[in-house]
Amino acid sequence: MSRVASTKNAQASVDKYLLPREVRVATVRRHPAVLIMPAAQAIGGLLVVSVLAATVLRSHTALADVLWVLWAFLPLRLIWKVINWAVDYFVITSERILLTSGLFTRSVNMMPMSKVTDMSFHRSFAGRLLGYGEFVVESAGQDQALRKIDHIPYPEQLYRLVCGRIFKDAVGQDDGTGDVAPPEQPLEGDLDDTFVIEDGPELGDEF
Repeated sequence: MSRVASTKNAQASVDKYLLPREVRVATVRRHPAVLIMPAAQAIGGLLVVSVLAATVLRSHTALADVLWVLWAFLPLRLIWKVINWAVDYFVITSERILLTSGLFTRSVNMMPMSKVTDMSFHRSFAGRLLGYGEFVVESAGQDQALRKIDHIPYPEQLYRLVCGRIFKDAVGQDDGTGDVAPPEQPLEGDLDDTFVIEDGPELGDEF
């Protein structure tokens, strides 16, 4: 699938959850590092079962077959994780932060910008090496549908985007009533073309 086709499909899957006045500022997938653990489990399981089948279980073919059947669930689980990763998006709009997830059962968690009182991100050692972080969103309410968002790519750039929306100085001007007017021109040409679904090194270079 081409980059353009993938982007259009992603925009269509996200835009149906947006309000008429909302403008998409950034749309990204989670960092592919989220797939490292299930991939490592599938590869590690393959090595373990192969060694056992060739040594300890050489004369116990029935038990070896059972282990192979059990191992088959690991690559199937990996494929399922990849499919879900491909359709899950972290979205920043002019009004909200959204996290869409799920292939057959779709879930949309969101946090209005007006409710966000604080936001920080954390980067583990692995996150600094691979380029991802975790967002922690705080709000005035006790019940939060969206608090921790892990494996976010380009966390510094996205953090600045969210802070710009929170402090109302990224786009629009306060009209004296406490409301911020929506931008005259959508930011898609400035940011959406950079924060595309295809997570690549060009994002960090172009930002």
